[in-house]
Amino acid sequence: MKNKKNYYIKTNRIFNTFRQYGWIITVLVAIGGLWEPKLGLIVVFIMAGLIATSFFGGRYWCGNICPHGSLFDKIILPISANKKIPDFIKSKTFIIAFFLFFMFNFIRKIITISQHWGTYDIFDKVGALFSNTYLMVLIVGGALAIFVNSRTWCQFCPMGTMQKISHAFGKFLGVAKKTEKKVTISNKDKCLNCGKCSKVCPFQLTPYLEFSDKNQFDNVNCIKCNTCVENCPVKILSLEKEKLAS
Repeated sequence: MKNKKNYYIKTNRIFNTFRQYGWIITVLVAIGGLWEPKLGLIVVFIMAGLIATSFFGGRYWCGNICPHGSLFDKIILPISANKKIPDFIKSKTFIIAFFLFFMFNFIRKIITISQHWGTYDIFDKVGALFSNTYLMVLIVGGALAIFVNSRTWCQFCPMGTMQKISHAFGKFLGVAKKTEKKVTISNKDKCLNCGKCSKVCPFQLTPYLEFSDKNQFDNVNCIKCNTCVENCPVKILSLEKEKLAS
């Protein structure tokens, strides 16, 4: 598969309003924040939302609500090279190293601006921090999206890592098991093994090779975006809670 030219397929990934227009928030915060830093404070609510949703449903936010995901899927995908995402970018070593690097710099900057705590300037300072971070993702993530694959940044995105940590707590407490929806196959015998679910997957995962004994796709990186469900040629995929799986 690694050497197979044009293996991955560009297809519609927009199935809700958030994915259709969420990219506007990215541009507003990243670019608008250069003139009005307080726009960056929107990111605080975004972080709270993604951590909360991941506790119950894994990386659902990435595939359905994320403003950057909307930018990558709606705006950049049509012009993306759509190549195979390099394995080292998806490796645990790279993901953990980047997360630690990101958090170190983020905390260092928070400590620096904490001297303004109690003043009106603190809102501008915190907002600017988040706005500049969004601008960095817009530039770096956008470049990777164009020249490699639209969802390259998402493989090592610190917010994605935070979601996986939150999800791990949700599973540990037994909450996610009851609430999380996963890609579910109704009948393995009907699967054509055509690999189309993998060809259209934004994260280049391989559902058709990894269904569990409960007929569910348990990969923690699945973003529940419905792209494989919508593109299955025999329509045997759906998003279901574990208790509904056959």
